[in-house]
Amino acid sequence: MDYFNKEFCLEVWGDYACFTRPEMKVERVSYDVITPSSARSIFEAIFWKPAIRWQVKRIEVLNPIKWTSVRRNEIGSLMSERSSHILIEDNRQQRAGLFLKDVRYRIFAELEFVNPAKRKAVKKIVSDELADKDEKILFGKDENPGKYNAMFERRAKKGQCFNQPYLGCREFSANFSFIENADNNPSSPIDETRELGFMLYDMDFTNEKDPTAMFFRAKIDKGVVLVPTLESEEVKR
Repeated sequence: MDYFNKEFCLEVWGDYACFTRPEMKVERVSYDVITPSSARSIFEAIFWKPAIRWQVKRIEVLNPIKWTSVRRNEIGSLMSERSSHILIEDNRQQRAGLFLKDVRYRIFAELEFVNPAKRKAVKKIVSDELADKDEKILFGKDENPGKYNAMFERRAKKGQCFNQPYLGCREFSANFSFIENADNNPSSPIDETRELGFMLYDMDFTNEKDPTAMFFRAKIDKGVVLVPTLESEEVKR
């Protein structure tokens, strides 16, 4: 079957964001810009199937990078299956956070079709009776990769999502809009060029019991961060 991977563009913005640096053990400190994994999760919140994979290609920073420091109350322990309750008063702790504010990005990502032989086994979420016409075709013998492109575009234009996208932390919800032709968009990236150091690229879940963090050396060049492909030598495990 002949098919092609198509690149899509979303403009994403929000009042606050925190793309936490993993080396900060106690306090939450954000990277300067959105990470590829956070950008990927926004696309997946709008549309995802076992037959596709999102590859973030480019991130354009549209608003100046601004910071804010916040101190807030958090719970210092997690609920487990063996415990019946958590006493908030006994587990409350104050933590400081260095967050981004008034963020806006233009994110370019490619929708990659995954060959059926390379897909992981996933339990079917929707029965044949409840699945819509497009979904029945997609999971049938006449699966057409082009339909995934059309489904994402239709959902993104309508503002539909499976879950609310967020900017690093779930409390920082993200707004998004589908960009039809990014070349004709009047807003341009910020005029800033500098090294950002090693940034979290994504998590490798090949070994689901012990996932591995992947990093790459990020650089913002006139407001644009280029993201290497997953197979690139620039991605360090």
